[in-house]
Amino acid sequence: MRTREDIEAYLTRSGHPHKMVADDTWLVTDPSDARDHIVVGITEELVIFRLKVLELEKVPASRREALYQTLLRFNAEDMIHGAYGIVNGDLVMIATLRLENLDFSEFSGTLDDFSIALSKHHPQLRDLIAEGA
Repeated sequence: MRTREDIEAYLTRSGHPHKMVADDTWLVTDPSDARDHIVVGITEELVIFRLKVLELEKVPASRREALYQTLLRFNAEDMIHGAYGIVNGDLVMIATLRLENLDFSEFSGTLDDFSIALSKHHPQLRDLIAEGA
């Protein structure tokens, strides 16, 4: 079974800047955009990765259906380890991995998947939700 120390070692080895913000919870800075932070947390059996992408209330109502269709396509075609979802009115990227047999490649791949998705999807999402698009 992996432990908090294993996750800390994976974070250090990954090269992603990070800091512990609570017991079993880290804030990881995406190297491609220092403003984007991935929360990595441990529960009893899982490692959960979450990144807030945007507040849905800021998306014009007339653009939400197109946004949701695009996100479903991204989930099906582009996301390897995670998916887009909605939590408390926010669009988030989320991934959940089993802690028991987690290895560095799987852990690092999830962080990389988030980084790639951010850089690849951000321009499309920005253009899609812009008023009058």
